[in-house]
Amino acid sequence: MAGKIKSYYVCSSCGYESAKWFGKCPGCGEWNTMQEEVTASVSKAGTSKKSPSIIKNAKTLQQISGDTEIRFSTGIGEFDRVLGGGIVKGSLVLISGDPGIGKSTILLQICQYLGQSMKILYVSGEESEGQIKLRAQRLGVNTENLYILSQTDVGSILEVIKTEKPNIAIIDSIQTMVFDEINSSAGSITQVRECTNIFMHTAKNSGIPIFVVGHVNKDGGIAGPKVLEHIVDTVLYFEGERNYSHRILRGVKNRFGSTNEIGVFEMHSEGLTEVVNPSEMMLSGRPKNASGSCVACTMEGSRPILAEVQGLVTSTGFGTPRRMSTGFDYNRMNMLIAVLEKRTGFFFAGMDAYINVVGGLKLNEPAADLSVALSLISSLKEKVVSDKVLAFGEIGLAGEIRAVSHCEQRITEAYRLGFEKCIIPFHNYKSLPKSLKQNIDIIPVRTVREAFNCAIE
Repeated sequence: MAGKIKSYYVCSSCGYESAKWFGKCPGCGEWNTMQEEVTASVSKAGTSKKSPSIIKNAKTLQQISGDTEIRFSTGIGEFDRVLGGGIVKGSLVLISGDPGIGKSTILLQICQYLGQSMKILYVSGEESEGQIKLRAQRLGVNTENLYILSQTDVGSILEVIKTEKPNIAIIDSIQTMVFDEINSSAGSITQVRECTNIFMHTAKNSGIPIFVVGHVNKDGGIAGPKVLEHIVDTVLYFEGERNYSHRILRGVKNRFGSTNEIGVFEMHSEGLTEVVNPSEMMLSGRPKNASGSCVACTMEGSRPILAEVQGLVTSTGFGTPRRMSTGFDYNRMNMLIAVLEKRTGFFFAGMDAYINVVGGLKLNEPAADLSVALSLISSLKEKVVSDKVLAFGEIGLAGEIRAVSHCEQRITEAYRLGFEKCIIPFHNYKSLPKSLKQNIDIIPVRTVREAFNCAIE
């Protein structure tokens, strides 16, 4: 007897399921996220009985054999860095980002290197074989071990994987995949969740690493249920502005490596090329003898990256001064302005204040506070901060400069790029080695005003 058609509602943000619709999700509190899903329920409830021959017994850690070749390189150093050293066998990797950011491009590019010794299956639910061929020719991908399949049915894809036995599979994209046993359209919460589950079991059972491309919604999150990010082993986000040529690949989740690393790429007509030295790219084109500019150093995992922070302070034409921040937290900018007015005597009342991190980089750590404050004061007082000065440190509510981590790595990167003076927190100075102090002029400071006086000398 055929099962009844059952309707229920699922939250697209947290995956909460309910028999009736809610304007506000009871699980996460988000509004207008409950979406209707339709599924077929079986007529009789029963328990699943598995044959004893397929039941796996638990093993101790010592009984599990280790594989010394569990990782292999993609041929792109920046991509390997974000993955934690390379692709792990049997892993499921989700790559997400805005449309046109370079998700499909970088996956097709790694096929050229991996195709030298491995068989690759590239499954596309959005493009035909001819369209993929045109893109491969533009990117210079001509390996004979790359197999193209234009298909959206998960069952058919699994049959091809079972028949061809590729070393790597790429699914572009998960929102176009359909499992015919589920009565819902492609891209729905149920389809995305179940299709991802199927690919996850396929990767684990066969040992084939699978890359999955995921679309994003208007809020910047991955389209589909939040459980999608829990199912996969690794979640990578492509970041970047359309007005800039460079892209940042950031690891949000990684079961086999660190999530603090980033990969920097530059988009060209021939595809994405890795940027080995991001600091030089971020600092290119800096103005000479211009007020309102200071260089900051932020840590992205184990890598220090230097970026220019520009500040602009001008008289307001309205009753309420305007504040705007790009690449730096808006609320923290307002807090820094309040500290500068209360503790240091630099008054911004009646003045519009703007902060911009050049190159589209986002400064998320407190160590960038001092650079932001110096750029604002420099623009306010029309005093130029030397282009050979680097400053970093966290600013407290009392106006003090507090210690930050990875001080030695930041100074070493500044010395390598030709900076002559580093303004650092006083409490970081004691732990620095003597050899580093001899290479570059290191100035420890306790307050913001002291730091500004040292920066303009």
